[in-house]
Amino acid sequence: MLPWRRLLRPLAVLTLTAAALVAPTGAAQAASAPSSGWNNWSCKPSAAHPRPVVLVHGTFGNSVDNWLGLAPYLVHRGYCVYSLDYGQLPGVPFFNGLGPIDKSAGQLDVFVDKVLAATGSAKTDIIGHSQGGMMPRYYLKFLGGAEKVNALVGLAPDNHGTTLLGFTKLLPYFPGAEDLVSTATPGLADQIAGSAFQQKLNAGGDTVPGVKYTVIATQYDEVVTPYRSGFLNGPNVRNVVLQDLCALDLSEHVAIGLTDRIAWHEAVNALDPAHAERTTCASVFD
Repeated sequence: MLPWRRLLRPLAVLTLTAAALVAPTGAAQAASAPSSGWNNWSCKPSAAHPRPVVLVHGTFGNSVDNWLGLAPYLVHRGYCVYSLDYGQLPGVPFFNGLGPIDKSAGQLDVFVDKVLAATGSAKTDIIGHSQGGMMPRYYLKFLGGAEKVNALVGLAPDNHGTTLLGFTKLLPYFPGAEDLVSTATPGLADQIAGSAFQQKLNAGGDTVPGVKYTVIATQYDEVVTPYRSGFLNGPNVRNVVLQDLCALDLSEHVAIGLTDRIAWHEAVNALDPAHAERTTCASVFD
C-alpha cells in the first residue's frame, strides 16, 4: 500500500461523510436524467445491444449524480440506459440508498418491470455501484429478478458487507450507537459485515442460476473493506481487481463509479462478452 494512503486511511470515513453532505453542482436542479440521454423512455434496444441497462446508484447517491459519467458513456455506445432512485428517507433529499435494503430491492423490481415494458425487452442488464452492486442480488434471489436479468455488474460492491476500515467493530463500545444506526439509517446497518441482512443475502450461496456476475473491485477501496469481500463465489462469476487491468489506476471507492473509464470499459465487456476488447490503461481514451 502506498505510504500516503496509510496516512489518510483513518480519515477516509469522515472524508466520505463530509463529501456526501455537499450536493454536486447540479443536484438541486436535477429531478431526472435528461430524456435526450439516459432515461429516454422511447429508446428501443438495437440488435447490437438488445438489452436495456439499468444503473443502480450507491449509498448517498441518486439517479443522476452517480451516473453523470457512466450513463453518457453507455448511451454513446448505443445502449438504452435507465437509472432509478431508491432507499429514500422522509425529509432527506438527494441522498438516497439509506432505507432498508430489502425494501429498496422491491423498488428495483418495480423499476425493472417498467423498463422492460417500455423497451419490449425480455431481460435487462444491471450495473451498480457500491450498495447498488449488492442490493440487486436480493432482487435476483428473493423477488424473482433472475428471470428478468441477464447480467449483474458490480463496481466496488459490498457483497459480503463491510467493516469500514474497522469502524463498525467499534460500535459495540458505544452504548446505543448500533441502535441509532439501525433506526436512523437502516440501509447502512444492513451493509455492516455480519448483519442479519447480510446473513440472509448470502446464505445458501452468493449467486442464482441463469445470471452472469462480474465484480470490479479496487485495492484502494476505503469503504468496502477488505476490498476482496466484494468478490462473489459461484458459477458464472468473474471477479476483477482494477489494478490488475491497469496498475497505474489509483481509483478508490467513489472514483471507480463516478470517473473511471477503465472500470467502465471492463463493465461494457461484461455486457457484451462476445465483442469484448482487452481493458488496459489505454482504455481511458476509448
